[in-house]
Amino acid sequence: MTSAVAARGGRLAKLGLVNSVGLVFVGLGIAWLIWNIVDGPRLFARLLVGGLSNGALFALIALGYTMVYGIIELINFAHGDLFMLGAVMGAIMLEQWFGQTKSSPTGWILLAVAMLGAMAFCAAVNVVIERFAYRRLRNAPKLAPLITAVGVSFILQNIGIRINGSAPHSRTSVLPTKEISVGGVGIRVAYIVVIAITVPLLLFMTWLVQKTKIGKAMRATAQDRDAARLMGIDVDKIISFTFALGGALAGAAGMLFVEVNRRTSYDLGFRLGLIAFTAAVLGGVGNLLGAVIGGVFIGVIQALNDGAPHGLGQEWTQTVMFSILILMIIFRPGGLFGKHAQEKV
Repeated sequence: MTSAVAARGGRLAKLGLVNSVGLVFVGLGIAWLIWNIVDGPRLFARLLVGGLSNGALFALIALGYTMVYGIIELINFAHGDLFMLGAVMGAIMLEQWFGQTKSSPTGWILLAVAMLGAMAFCAAVNVVIERFAYRRLRNAPKLAPLITAVGVSFILQNIGIRINGSAPHSRTSVLPTKEISVGGVGIRVAYIVVIAITVPLLLFMTWLVQKTKIGKAMRATAQDRDAARLMGIDVDKIISFTFALGGALAGAAGMLFVEVNRRTSYDLGFRLGLIAFTAAVLGGVGNLLGAVIGGVFIGVIQALNDGAPHGLGQEWTQTVMFSILILMIIFRPGGLFGKHAQEKV
């Protein structure tokens, strides 16, 4: 009894130390933000809007990761490359098929059409990938679908090379290039458009999963596939629908990325995919709200680190983001909104 009490006391002391160290890091982060706000309030506000815009794109990609993991517990490393294909196909549709290279009302309408086309294309590709690459491996050891996902990622990259070329490709944008002034702070119109499009998409996603019949079927399948089958749910169709939904969000993110950054490259999905995966882990893999908040958090931190008066600079961005990821895994393995459960053997 005495040894058990002592062991419990040791665990509580260790937990208290870990929490204390975590609070120290949080305090340092808040102090850094205040330092930047005081020294450059207008620049901070400008970077904040840009960070929110990038964070919204990261959130769209992260949702694809977290939905697939939540329903079949697969980390789909090919999802970032699907985003890349969406960006390339969206740019090709808008520039080559529709002939739109300048900002105009017609260009804005056709941008919406191209975005829907990119979403449909990525949704179809993701469904095909699930059907032929992942479905037969659902009951296989977890390493098998993980390796398959890496293989699919390389296949999509090679398709990207065939379509886009091996070098980065400059693209045009139909979004206005001007800025608007809000409180003396210049904000790119493109950032506002991205946020205005992304927020309704995220709200629609939340409504679909939480309030609709098919959303309930998705949650039931994620909780217990065998029980869902017994209740009359077509599990294969629900999983395919989930992949289609994640692919559509990746296509929308790809189209918006091109319009803001005006470039495409075959390896774009690797970097953005890692960032989105980091966002999903920060929020708690499998949690939709966590993926959104994690994406916005990463986007803001990236923007501030790149351009704030006391940021480390763009060359240190990856180090900063993955350091945050490592600290999160150490101090809160389940993420901000996830639950950490130890597996019993």
